[in-house]
Amino acid sequence: MDFAFSDQQDELRQAVRTVLDSECAPDALRAFELADQTGRAELARNRWSVLAELGAPALVVPETARGLGLSDVDLVGVLEEAGRACLPEPLLETAALAAPTLAALLPDPTATAALAALVEDDAGFAVGGIDVTAAGIASPTEVTADGTLRTPRVVGARDAAILLLACRDPESGWQLHAVPAASCAARETPALSSSRDLATVQWPLDADTLLAYGVAAEAAVALLADRAAAGTAALLIGLADRMVAMASAYAKERHQFGKPIGSFQAVKHHLADARVALEFARPATYRAAWSLATAQPTLSHDASMAKAMASDAADLAARVALQVHGAIGYTWECDLHFFLKRTWALSRAWGDAATHRRLVLAQARRALPGVPR
Repeated sequence: MDFAFSDQQDELRQAVRTVLDSECAPDALRAFELADQTGRAELARNRWSVLAELGAPALVVPETARGLGLSDVDLVGVLEEAGRACLPEPLLETAALAAPTLAALLPDPTATAALAALVEDDAGFAVGGIDVTAAGIASPTEVTADGTLRTPRVVGARDAAILLLACRDPESGWQLHAVPAASCAARETPALSSSRDLATVQWPLDADTLLAYGVAAEAAVALLADRAAAGTAALLIGLADRMVAMASAYAKERHQFGKPIGSFQAVKHHLADARVALEFARPATYRAAWSLATAQPTLSHDASMAKAMASDAADLAARVALQVHGAIGYTWECDLHFFLKRTWALSRAWGDAATHRRLVLAQARRALPGVPR
């Protein structure tokens, strides 16, 4: 059996890397963080339009809906490159979460309209209202005094055209909505990285925005959570790879006692440990993408394994990279801090490593007859 990516998949990944090396270099990230709200919006639009020309947001949208009709195996390399570049725009939320979720709900009119906005108008999406915990999936969405809903920690709300939001009522169960940004009030939430867009969103509960409810919504939300775990793992793999490469390059340049610090065995061991953790997490992440593409019954297990291993690998790569760089590593002048902060945020997003290990354990216990649950 051939487990390698195809030539076309490698070419797609390389094309995205080439574009992001130009459009999302560290100098561009620094300019983005220094810009005011208007400047950020313009920079984000320009970068998003370049990605849209590549077809990245609509990569897994079916050809019948005017997308590229590719699979999650094609998408995983693109997400890895987005992580490697520390891309601020919501590619994960749009391409890996909103696009396949909406495509699965076709021909629902609301889903059809939202998907058309993604493909034809290059609309970006925000996603929120779903928390992954060791006990399962929960919704942080609350009802406010005026009857609207309030959802915290919505990713991508700043520049999104449509927000994919979930809520859960104890009696009626889950609901999934595609809400136009014009109907929402977003209040920025302080984030570790100022380029990571988090907001608390207040939105109206409207039948016109409803995508699914009850059992259908519960299944859609569960699949969306698995997609989020697998997609975030791919971003973390890209981040870890970039930080290990940066640390290795710096270890060759930085001299101490008349020789490069990379020649010291202790530094070599730190870098080797980070590389080993990364190379163990990478195939787990690719397995999760394959499970998504082929609808494997082990999908939830595979997504949780990928997220746990990628979170651990990226956290280790961040610690090693910071230690190799020394005190300069967390300064504004050093490019490394962009990748450190994004790693620390993403390793805890959609469930941290400990949460996903507990989910894997719970799944294993359920599979064994006679074992208490």
